[in-house]
Amino acid sequence: MRIRPAEIASLRVTVMGLGLHGGGLASALFFARRGAQVTVTDFRQDTAAFGSLLGDLEAWKVRTVLGRHEERDFTDTDLVVKNPAVPPSSPYLRLARERGIPVETDLSIFLQLCPGPVLAVTGSKGKSTTASALHHCLQVSHPGSRLGGNITVSPLGFLDSLGPADPVVLELSSWQLADLRGRDLLSPRVCAVTRILPDHQDKYPDMASYVADKKVIFASQKPGQFAVFNADDPWQRDFPAATAAAVRWFSRAPLPPERPGAFLEKGVGLRREAGRTETILPARLEVPGEHNRLNLLAAGLAARLFGLEPAPIAAALSAFRGIEHRLELVAERAGVRIYNDSAATIPEAVAAALSALPAPVFLIAGGTDKNLDFRPLAGAAGQAAGIFLLQGSATRKIEELFRKEGIPFEGPFPGLAEALARAWEAARGRARRGTGASLLFSPGCASFELFLNEFDRGRRFKELVGSLP
Repeated sequence: MRIRPAEIASLRVTVMGLGLHGGGLASALFFARRGAQVTVTDFRQDTAAFGSLLGDLEAWKVRTVLGRHEERDFTDTDLVVKNPAVPPSSPYLRLARERGIPVETDLSIFLQLCPGPVLAVTGSKGKSTTASALHHCLQVSHPGSRLGGNITVSPLGFLDSLGPADPVVLELSSWQLADLRGRDLLSPRVCAVTRILPDHQDKYPDMASYVADKKVIFASQKPGQFAVFNADDPWQRDFPAATAAAVRWFSRAPLPPERPGAFLEKGVGLRREAGRTETILPARLEVPGEHNRLNLLAAGLAARLFGLEPAPIAAALSAFRGIEHRLELVAERAGVRIYNDSAATIPEAVAAALSALPAPVFLIAGGTDKNLDFRPLAGAAGQAAGIFLLQGSATRKIEELFRKEGIPFEGPFPGLAEALARAWEAARGRARRGTGASLLFSPGCASFELFLNEFDRGRRFKELVGSLP
């Protein structure tokens, strides 16, 4: 279905999945404000989880169906807008498709109507930081630039404020990309792919299927556009053959002369093109960790390919302070620096966080399983001065692995408050010796047994830190 603004007022629209980040709300309000008859339906029945969202919908006379789905909402409608978390195999979506009713997402609608250039970022880890740093660079010369997508901001919420010269940076998950497959809607001026690691293996049959969804980001690019790939990532070696865009690489080590792109040299990010080398990333950064240096390098290269000059890119990246829930410095008390890294939902992210912080580091980890291999966490555990596990289905696998490898730990604790209290006691005790310490909350797992999502988990952690003695 091609969305035509002049026809929206005549539509009956079903939004499937209100979501907890506002994506469903943005879709519902987008159509309701334009006169459409809108229904929002969500299996979740706990109205408290939606906060003020329901009041916003009521103000625009949006019908809400919570705790269930009703078949008529998928058969007696003109359009279904699905949340990315809703699997394509849903019987309700099948009902709609059998009757020829189009199924869209907030992104597919946005991409049909966006008046300006789009830049896109995906990957397993680092995509939020890379997308945010890229947006930070663009704002210097394009103050109307916006950031949306998987970063919990639906681009439909800011569509009306965009002009034809305003670039939009989209952070895209594998689920969002899968919904765009074969639509020829996503053709970013520049795309970037951060490192790909095993993730969501409880939802995908294998890694190849997961990576196939990531490839959608560059599958419909055109000549004259750019695709930025990670030269250090074996999953990305065959990516150039799957895009018509001009390929540029980024790497933690100098690239061979025949590979144009950007690389790190003594901590400085250099971009080389046609035999000319320029600095796009300074040695001094506000965000910690070698992995973040590589994320910012990718962002700087994407900004340069979009047309920004090297000096303002380097200045913007040097001032970039990171984002919430990603190695976020929450507080410094009694010689202990406390970090919220709740967005670390795979073990490799915990390993990167441990490497980024000065010893001694006291780690809180554990949570819900996504059918991942936790050996990378065991390999990095030696960098931690103490490990405190939070209960969950993944934690049971971690416990078994740690016992087998002889890695000491405490817990599992039944709640975050108990784990934090014990980790704080240990970190504060070490800091009293005059060496200082870091307390790191980097779960390495999903969060659904105890929290709504990783963002709810991170906010709860920060609240608890605020009440520490």
